[in-house]
Order: sequence, then structure tokens, then C-alpha cells
Amino acid sequence: MTDPRTTVVVITHNRRPELLRTLDHLAQLPERPPVIVTDNASTDGTASAVARLHPEVRLLRPGRNLGAVGRNLAMRQVHTPYVAFCDDDSWWAPDSLSGAADLLDRHPALGAVTARIVVEPDGTEDPIVTELRNSPISGPPWLPGPALGSFLAAATVLRADAFRAAGGFHPRLWLGGEEELLAADLAADGWWLTYAEHLTVHHRPSVVRNATLRRAHGIRNTLWFTWLRRPAGPALRRTVDLARTVPHDAVSLRAFAEAAAALPWVLRERHVLPPEVESRLRLLEDSQRHSTARRYTG
Repeated sequence: MTDPRTTVVVITHNRRPELLRTLDHLAQLPERPPVIVTDNASTDGTASAVARLHPEVRLLRPGRNLGAVGRNLAMRQVHTPYVAFCDDDSWWAPDSLSGAADLLDRHPALGAVTARIVVEPDGTEDPIVTELRNSPISGPPWLPGPALGSFLAAATVLRADAFRAAGGFHPRLWLGGEEELLAADLAADGWWLTYAEHLTVHHRPSVVRNATLRRAHGIRNTLWFTWLRRPAGPALRRTVDLARTVPHDAVSLRAFAEAAAALPWVLRERHVLPPEVESRLRLLEDSQRHSTARRYTG
């Protein structure tokens, strides 16, 4: 069984073994989805290995590390109605892409479907799944699962036209919680996001990662999103709360300094979310205060 409705987009940087494993899994899917890989200037032979071992994959080589914007680049080559993102260390389970496409077909106001995440090699659920499953947001009666306020790029199928209309991933955020801004803009455009328990993504976390840099970007991006889209009162409270709860170290100081230095462009691009979307974000903040799920700001 093939399914022509969904293209899979992967971004990668210097994770050749993990990417090749992911592409092996994707090639075995019954849906046989087209796959686009943006190689963000890898220096470990990633591009040549993909071209040799997976010639069916459309390989993009922008020549520099675009971060999440590598997904935007790949979207120019997407001609299917839906796009599934996954990381170079994650892959979709058989029939999950078709299951997500079925939901998007069935519900015209549904913009994104996020799957259950299973951490390998142990086969345990990612702690964030509990939050997805128990989301405090109230959605319309037709919504096929819990309503979400954001999504995880490594485990989500989106409506391609909705992604493009919302502008894709913001070029300044690079990587680290970059989904939050796009998810809010999708909601502001009238799209609903949902969690689907019967869909699965497998994630085998790579050991090749710069956790320090990712945390700095995560804090910075959270601050940028907060002041780009939140009303002044909630934005100030979120900023104070973040300053109080993040580790008090050089990484956090760097993140706050980078966020503050960008104030001119943040104010130029500031556009406050509609009240109904802002109310969902407040619910999420309250529910996440005691979360044990890994976040880039932790």
C-alpha cells in the first residue's frame, strides 16, 4: 500500500549514522512516502552517504547550517497536501502517516496532528506524551483527540498550505523550541492542533548534540516568542518566571543577553495573539509548572 498524501522532511547536521538509520526505517514504511533531507552543512560525509545509499531521497545542500529553516527550504519541494517532520534520530511507525492523513482529510479545520513518542531502545513513552494526552485545552466537539497549544516537529504531520500561510519556522529562532511560535500563529489563523494516541513516532536520542547551546537557544527563543506574541502583562510574568526557574549560570545569562539584544526587531515584529489563543497558552503554562518532561529551557 502506498499513500501519496504526505511527504517526510528531515533536517540533519553531522549525524550520518543516525540519519541513515532513520532513512532505512522510512524506506520500509508501507506508505512509501517521498522523503526530503536538508543537510545543514554536515562535514562527516552525510550528503555523499545519503546520495549513495538512498538515491530515492531528495537531498538539499544549502551549504550552511540553517537550523529549523532547513525545513522551510524543503517545503519548497513539497507537492503533497501534508508534510510530516521527523528528526534525523526519529522515524515514523508503519501506517501512522496514513492515519494522520486520514484525520486531516476528515477534519478541514485541523492543521496538525502529533503522534505518541516512543523512546528507543527501551520502547518507553517519552514523558511529554502524558502532557499531550492530558492537555488542559478545550477543543471543539469534532476534534478527534486532545487539543494542543503547540507541537513537536519530530512527531507531527501538518497541513502544508497552513504551514506556508503561517510563514513556516521563523529564521531567527534557528533551533530549540522553535515550534512554539509557529503553533501559535497556526492557532491564530484558525487551525486546531491535536494529539493522536494511535499514531507513533520512534525516537532514539542521538548522543551527538550540544545540550548547552540548545538550552541557551531554548531560553532565548522562549523569551522571543513571549514578547513577539503575548500581551504585556503575561509576557512580563513569563519573563520573571523564567528568570526565577532556569539554572542561574552562564548559559542562562547568555540566553537572556541575546534575547535582550534583539529587542528592536522583536518590537518591530510584535503582533499579539487573539484572546482565545492567549487563553490556551495560559492554561498550558499552569499545567506545565510541575512537568518532568525534558524542555530546552530546563
